Amino acid sequence: MNATMTRTPLILHAETAEDLMAPNPISIRSEAAITEAIALFTEKGITAAPVIDEAGRPIGVVSRSDLLIHERENEISLGNMPEYFVAARFEPAETPDEGVAKTRGTVVDLMTPAVFAVAPDTPVSRVVSDMIGLHVHRLFVVDENGILVGVISVMDVLKHLHATD
Repeated sequence: MNATMTRTPLILHAETAEDLMAPNPISIRSEAAITEAIALFTEKGITAAPVIDEAGRPIGVVSRSDLLIHERENEISLGNMPEYFVAARFEPAETPDEGVAKTRGTVVDLMTPAVFAVAPDTPVSRVVSDMIGLHVHRLFVVDENGILVGVISVMDVLKHLHATD
């Protein structure tokens, strides 16, 4: 079977970051506990969230990967090794409270403290080139005061791609 593939050019139907962004993104306060972040991610089905200060300015990002790595590192340090780790064996926690230590702390302890942001009027060509150049899955959109007003994910960009007719 010989299929013929035709290439249909795609056009990004957006002009500015504001056209692409999801407004009022789910965010998490910098003082939020790690357990709050886990609950938020689970309840909302999200994979990352901007960490904001008291004024609403983004100061970093915490992701599901950050939470998983933190949990895994703490399990190992507490001696809770899974069966498939055959290199070393540790005794399980003596009391249920010993396992609680792994979820203590705040999101600031885990977040990536880098904030890649654009203004709402940033041209889409710059948004896309920034995402590619910075190797990021999302960009924050901040107003003139640095307050978080939106987020642009790779999926947001893809949703605005349409075939030419």
